[in-house]
Amino acid sequence: MSETPVDDLSFEAAMAELEKVVGQLERGDVALEESIALYERGAALKKRCETKLNEAQEKVAAITLDADGQPTGTTPVDPQ
Repeated sequence: MSETPVDDLSFEAAMAELEKVVGQLERGDVALEESIALYERGAALKKRCETKLNEAQEKVAAITLDADGQPTGTTPVDPQ
C-alpha cells in the first residue's frame, strides 16, 4: 500500500493502487486489521477516482459548440 496521500495521486495512480487493493482483498490472504486498513484506503481511492472523473466530465461539458456542432471554445466551470 502506498504512503502517498490519496489527494496527491493522479487518476491513473489512484486507479492502479485501487486495483492492487481490490486484488489483495479478493485473495483474502491478509489479516483482519490489514484488511480494514486496505478497505479504508480503497474507499478513499475510489472517491479520488470519482472526483477526478467528475472534474474531467465538467471540463468536457464546458466545451462550447457552434451551430454546426463544431467546438468554438470553452466556458468557465465554477469550482466546487
